[in-house]
Amino acid sequence: MQRIDSLTLRQLRALLAVEKAGSMAAAAQGLGLTAPAVHSQIKLLEDAMQTPLLLRHSDSAGSGLTEEGQVLTDAIRRIDGILSQAAEEIGAMKAGQIGRVRLGVVSTGKYFAPRLVKMLRTLAPGIDVSLRIGNRDQVITDLDTGMVDMAIMGRPPLAPKVDALPLGPHPHGLIAAPDHPLVGRQALSAADLLPELFISREEGSGTRILMTRYLDRIGDGQVFRFAEMGSNETIKQSVMAGLGIAFLSLHTVTEELAQGRLALLNAPQLPIMRHWFLVSIATRHQSSASGEIARNIVALKASYLPKLP
Repeated sequence: MQRIDSLTLRQLRALLAVEKAGSMAAAAQGLGLTAPAVHSQIKLLEDAMQTPLLLRHSDSAGSGLTEEGQVLTDAIRRIDGILSQAAEEIGAMKAGQIGRVRLGVVSTGKYFAPRLVKMLRTLAPGIDVSLRIGNRDQVITDLDTGMVDMAIMGRPPLAPKVDALPLGPHPHGLIAAPDHPLVGRQALSAADLLPELFISREEGSGTRILMTRYLDRIGDGQVFRFAEMGSNETIKQSVMAGLGIAFLSLHTVTEELAQGRLALLNAPQLPIMRHWFLVSIATRHQSSASGEIARNIVALKASYLPKLP
């Protein structure tokens, strides 16, 4: 029978250190311990869990994790995230603040997130709101591990289980340089788009997922050409330079559209209208500061979102 109550943070962090360093000797050096001390911590952990957690060479040096070890290190990261959150909240209280809230935002949301934070600090000056920006996969991981208290994103994830509050509309469309031959043409078809090079976000991006589904739907299985870029800014510059066209959140290009540096294409079934959501882990206790910030975000009624020209 597994003895969960005998586990210690020292043992758990020793396992995490071995995973990161690749061996017990390297882990010991990073922890400032001897290799036998780390070996002892891992042995106690394996005895408690009643299963091997490390794959070992003949010299017993850790060279990787078993499947059971991977499950446990995933749990350790969640524990560290929750402890980190607790330490930050206690520090904020000791500093005389009401609390601290870490808000995750997908990359597309960085065009309005600073404006939102400024509004929140006016509404709740005693709460320190910090931003953590990443692609969709990273934000979901941050939610799951407790690195952020809540997040703003498009489609809520199926896992982990979250509570999701709708915030406002989120339109997506195809953009091109103003002098592109397709600009101004009405009722473009999939055949018109097929020869074009699509400048695309990386795998794991919500925009990439939505674009792929859109092209599959209108193209009926035809293969479109892609060039992958790592940020919306690089994509916009590439499109303005005439390298290709792009499917983007229109909230990322409001200034360029208004100034005539980019133009919308009249492609079929566009714009696609999605929504922004405020999501938080359904099973996790929400601090009073997080609850206050969530209420203020909803009460702002999407007034922080960019306005399309």
